[in-house]
Amino acid sequence: MEHAQEIINSTQEIFSSMIMLDVTPGEPFIRNNDKLINSISGIVGLAGATKGMLAIHMTNAAALAVTTAFLGMDVEEIDDDVRDAIGELANMLAGSIKSILDPSGSDIKLSMPSAIYGEDYSVDCLAGAEAVTVPFAFDGLGFVVELQLRKDS
Repeated sequence: MEHAQEIINSTQEIFSSMIMLDVTPGEPFIRNNDKLINSISGIVGLAGATKGMLAIHMTNAAALAVTTAFLGMDVEEIDDDVRDAIGELANMLAGSIKSILDPSGSDIKLSMPSAIYGEDYSVDCLAGAEAVTVPFAFDGLGFVVELQLRKDS
């Protein structure tokens, strides 16, 4: 699946250097519009010659563990700190992927990161986009990084 290796490389680099967590990738797949349960998603949109989105979807438990490691302080509930941390992770990942897809830096623009969370929600796929999702695991917890891209002809 196209771009899976770039997602793996970027995610492992960001997690090891910024959060001091080693994450292990799983087998890439195409995510359906399955509902996300007790989760949080950080999302960054891509616009320009290539349109799409980069999203990181984490269970609440994984998000709390990642935010605790990221901020160096105990975080026990999904709050502004967690939403900001997961949004910033999506932003760093999107920036890394953008630099691979658009080395000149002029053909793709990134949106501000956003975070959504809840007990039961879905993040729909972009119509006509090619998508790949890569699962990751750390300390018995998991999350996925999803990339959807559509090039305009």
